[in-house]
Amino acid sequence: MKSIKVLNIKKPIILTKILSDGTLCVVDSETTVRYFNIDDFSLKSGFKLGVNHLRYKTDMVDVSNNAEYIVTISGDGKESRLYNAKTKKAIAKVGRHQGEVSCVGIDSSNRYMFSCGDDGKTFVVDMKMEKIVFTLPIHIDTVTDIVFSSNSNWVATSSYDRKISLFNLSTMTPKAKLKAHSSTIVKLHFLGYDRLVSVDKKASAIVWDVHEAKLIKRLDNIHDDPTQIVSDDENKFLFVGTALGYVVLYDLGTYKLLSKKFIKLSSEITSMAFDASTKNLIIGSEDGKLSFFKIYEGEEKITELLKLKDFEGIYHEAEANPILIHTQSYELYEKIWESTVKNAKSYLQKGDKKSAIAIFKNFKNIPSKNNIMQNIMLEYEDYSKFVTLAKQGKLALAYGLANQHPMYKNSSIYIALEKNWKKAFLQAQKYALEPKGAENAKQILAPYRGLSEKTKLIQELLTQGEIYKRFRVAISQKNFKICFELIKQHPFLKEFSEYETIMNYADTLYIKSHQFIKDGDTHAAIKMLRILYNFTDFTEEVRELMQDIENRQKFFTAIEEKDIALSYNLLDETDELLETEDGKKLQEIWNNDLYLANEKAVNGDVEGVKIALEKYMNISSKYAAIGTVFGWCYMVQLENAIRAKKDKADIENGIKNYMLSFGLQDQIENFYKIFKSRYKDSKLSLEHLTKGSLSMWRPSMIVDSILD
Repeated sequence: MKSIKVLNIKKPIILTKILSDGTLCVVDSETTVRYFNIDDFSLKSGFKLGVNHLRYKTDMVDVSNNAEYIVTISGDGKESRLYNAKTKKAIAKVGRHQGEVSCVGIDSSNRYMFSCGDDGKTFVVDMKMEKIVFTLPIHIDTVTDIVFSSNSNWVATSSYDRKISLFNLSTMTPKAKLKAHSSTIVKLHFLGYDRLVSVDKKASAIVWDVHEAKLIKRLDNIHDDPTQIVSDDENKFLFVGTALGYVVLYDLGTYKLLSKKFIKLSSEITSMAFDASTKNLIIGSEDGKLSFFKIYEGEEKITELLKLKDFEGIYHEAEANPILIHTQSYELYEKIWESTVKNAKSYLQKGDKKSAIAIFKNFKNIPSKNNIMQNIMLEYEDYSKFVTLAKQGKLALAYGLANQHPMYKNSSIYIALEKNWKKAFLQAQKYALEPKGAENAKQILAPYRGLSEKTKLIQELLTQGEIYKRFRVAISQKNFKICFELIKQHPFLKEFSEYETIMNYADTLYIKSHQFIKDGDTHAAIKMLRILYNFTDFTEEVRELMQDIENRQKFFTAIEEKDIALSYNLLDETDELLETEDGKKLQEIWNNDLYLANEKAVNGDVEGVKIALEKYMNISSKYAAIGTVFGWCYMVQLENAIRAKKDKADIENGIKNYMLSFGLQDQIENFYKIFKSRYKDSKLSLEHLTKGSLSMWRPSMIVDSILD
């Protein structure tokens, strides 16, 4: 695929990002920040921070979606620095890592800056407060990547320890550690808010279910060192950039590898972004080139080729760009092919081989279609023999030939054979239910003896008439659970007309329930879904639908009844609710109140924090988040006590109280080092103190001063 535009930045490009206003932000290895107009590629503005990055395998820099902040690792790698993008001044630093900073990031909602290190730790800075407020779960080795979900609820970190840590930013609680990779994980990418992609050093890629914390699919290996990952705005396609300059393409619907060489650049791919407005894939490379690719390139040409019936040309376009098979124009091409196959088979069933060959002529130079055409022609060589056997009533031979040539089963002759079978079987069913009708049933079904696929059904019918009676009674009583239990044990019941009737009924229920959901009539939808739940083919999907509906009903009812506790508990349990207007409003209120609480915590003002978070104190899903704020507040009190040169005993008591409430955390460990350097005669040891944990923290544990 050829680029539609290339800009020469001259230095390796280490970040390409579409900001919330549609601007393209590009950062090079010298931390020169440029803002481009995505429509005409013109440079809007920019500035230089002048930090030179000699390595950029991991994310060395990030820019907030609102363009207000930029975070970068220092040139020597010892600290991460947060800058105000307008003033170009550093407003916060993290230098606590034991070793170098490995990667940095800013969350999707512009709240926090994250600093990840070789020590496996991730420090989190509130960007407005300009202070470290909490840390993420620790990895036992270097953190290699950090990414955020589209709704800002989730953050994921990967490491040399081959694990992925999932953390919920809304509830401030760890979700899970994902383990399946056999090598160092080098890149992560969220697909919306419910799926995550991870790629390791051996080029093995995995798609994860975030909510269930389980593996969905292993993707085909890349066979090159992966360097970057991005998806399109609809999460239909996954693009993986490599060290050799290739872009590998996957279909996220089927999880199939579409192309190992979708795009080829002359240099290592060092950054990637996707623009939803133009459907352009934007790639930054080590040689300083910023390249733009239209992923649906060739769609207009396919439309033109359709008019000319140049199907070979369409094939070549799709070979060059596999994404085109997902366009409406290509779908129309496939429909023409399907119609051609149907018509060719019709000619062959009439014995008109010449017309069948003629109708295929427009597809003869397409390898995949030509193979199918040859197979069809070969399959139909014995068709006249099949017709003769069927007309002569030699059913065993006719059915045997149809089994050898499955295409015959779509012919009118075979359909007629099956219609006669069902008619005979239905008539035999009636006799089989009569006390002395077995002989008549046997006589009716005699022509079908010797057919393996029919013999078992015949035997079951003649010997298990009572089963059929129970099946009919269950249907009349609409006891579908029993119906499907009987069907599972006795597959011959699927041959009865009643089975077809209940399956049609199930399809009707399914269609109507979805229409009711679409119309907002959840009460009517649930009534139908409860019936459909007993149909085994629908059980799992119905369970998920009913859970979703139930959560939504509970949520909206809680909103109406102003039950704030239940509203937030449900909102924190179900990401989908964040997509609703009420969910967005509640989340915004929480974020604003949390910001006010953080403002108070930075001064050690416990009373101020209590006032800001008062209405959340009985909401269980918020306990960890509230505890995190109070933990920060108490840490400020301890730091203030050191500065004020408080008595050693008071500070020791504060450390004990902190450990009892929050356990051994990075904040208290760092503070303890400072304490020991000031109060060298202290005998206090963190290892010997009673330890609580944030997961067990409750609002009842709030005290005005951690020193008391």
